[in-house]
Amino acid sequence: MKRGKGMTFVGDSRIPANKQKFIPKDYSEYPGRTEAFWPNFLLKEWLVGAVFLVGFLCLTVAHPAPLEKMADPTDTAYLPLPDWYFLFLYQLLKYKFASGAFFVMGAIIIPGLAFGALLLAPFLDRGKERRPHKRPITTGLMLLAFIAVFWLTYEAAGHVDWKAKAENNKPVLPEENAVEIDESDPGYAIYEANSCIQCHGGDLNGGAAAPSLIGIDKSVDEIKDIAVNGIDTMPAGQFEGTDEELQQLAEFIVSVNEQATEE
Repeated sequence: MKRGKGMTFVGDSRIPANKQKFIPKDYSEYPGRTEAFWPNFLLKEWLVGAVFLVGFLCLTVAHPAPLEKMADPTDTAYLPLPDWYFLFLYQLLKYKFASGAFFVMGAIIIPGLAFGALLLAPFLDRGKERRPHKRPITTGLMLLAFIAVFWLTYEAAGHVDWKAKAENNKPVLPEENAVEIDESDPGYAIYEANSCIQCHGGDLNGGAAAPSLIGIDKSVDEIKDIAVNGIDTMPAGQFEGTDEELQQLAEFIVSVNEQATEE
């Protein structure tokens, strides 16, 4: 059928004539912005963030953060300090206007205003320009935040002898009793058969469920009584065996302690 004069075309609005594919908008009129936010720009951001995250995780594995010794409330010379990324808040609380009677100002109001301003920065300055000098509100807030955090962190870190602090606060790990256990001893077989090894360990150094059996000052009869009647968190009836096996078990534990005392 050829188009001619007087011909009328009737279409149904429910059926689209052409199915248009998704075409990103043209951002060429915006200076410095020539690609769509989704998915082009956001995908690049994710890739860069993933690279930094993997690098940071590798760094933490290669150089783990040092642990300090266990808290000692009797050590009045200990200087508690937060991690480095909270040092600026720690320094802020030293000033008169943010400490003492005004601690709410330093702990809640000032940090709340600062982080609130950074959070609202994209909404306060919605200009199309991407050049920093053309966006004074956003640029000013970011520069002010960076300078404040840098200066407060520098001030807090400058008054601490970090080498001395790390040396004095090294964790002191409990030293295991280096006692050679004679596993061929008949008493050790009884010790193992009565499931003592599950709580006190194969080296008798104990664990989370039971104390160490090395370094105890108890006689053979006292150990026999404990094995039968229990003590503290150890219930009675744990030992199942003859009187001869009970004697061998107690003598074995005493002999291990005598060896530890000699060493």
